Amino acid sequence: MAHLRQTKATHLGLILKIAEVGQLQKAASSMAMSQPAASRILADMEKNVGAPLFKRGPKGMEVTPLGMAFVRHARVILSELDGLDKDVQRLKNGQAGEVRIGSVTGPAVSTLMPALEAVRARSPHIDVTIEVGPSVDLVRGLDEGRFDFIFARIPATQDSRDFLVHPAQEEIVRLIIRDSHPLAGRANVRLEDLYDYDWVIQERGSPIRLAVEEAFHSAGEPTPPRIINSSSLLIVLAMLDSLDVIAPQSKEVASLLSGPILGGHLTTIDLAEKITVSPYYIIRNRFKELPQAAKDFYDEVLLRI
Repeated sequence: MAHLRQTKATHLGLILKIAEVGQLQKAASSMAMSQPAASRILADMEKNVGAPLFKRGPKGMEVTPLGMAFVRHARVILSELDGLDKDVQRLKNGQAGEVRIGSVTGPAVSTLMPALEAVRARSPHIDVTIEVGPSVDLVRGLDEGRFDFIFARIPATQDSRDFLVHPAQEEIVRLIIRDSHPLAGRANVRLEDLYDYDWVIQERGSPIRLAVEEAFHSAGEPTPPRIINSSSLLIVLAMLDSLDVIAPQSKEVASLLSGPILGGHLTTIDLAEKITVSPYYIIRNRFKELPQAAKDFYDEVLLRI
């Protein structure tokens, strides 16, 4: 295994490309190398590992379980090398570095934006990327090295031993409606009053969907039958603009949408019951040192939790 320390980045890239396309010839072509050279590199890699990385078959090359582990580490290594190259270039150009953050929707509005404003005031040339998505995608991205840290929930199937996990906050759900909705302005609305209305809500299994369903179950009420499933905020806004639908969103998003940014045409239901989502966490890789720019941003975020 000591020979693996001498592995070149191009060799790792070849393994990733074979795993992606499933054919040695296509992988070699995309890497601008001959098939015999690619075959020789793969043979040397498998010799050093002591086991096949791919199963050869009539339909192409399929990654073995050992190959999957190799691919996962290779992806992280290449991501690190790419990050190093980008940091060097940005520092040469007078920039401060790159920060890559993933987040579920709520903290992206409530915590990341104030932290971003504070960090940019000190380091105006910092290059920040914020990607919003579901926790399962964010955790996978962190595991693959695409993020420096994330705001997310840890899926039940995820081994969290490779992560440093900092507790953050629970999310509160608000129910958004248009200002002409029959429930607009009504005080102390109960869940039972919402049954007969149309809803637009995230797909089954999403945290907000689960929280809404749990609230109805805890109140002994059936869940509303008239539901349109969509995780697209644009679809939600379009439906709120034209229909008397109820749209559950995190408190932070609801405050933003019902404020002056959209002309004040949306509001929230004054709900008697409280709907909460399971807490999210600030998560980073236990074995990876944060670049200085990312560390500064991470520390600023922790001050706001």
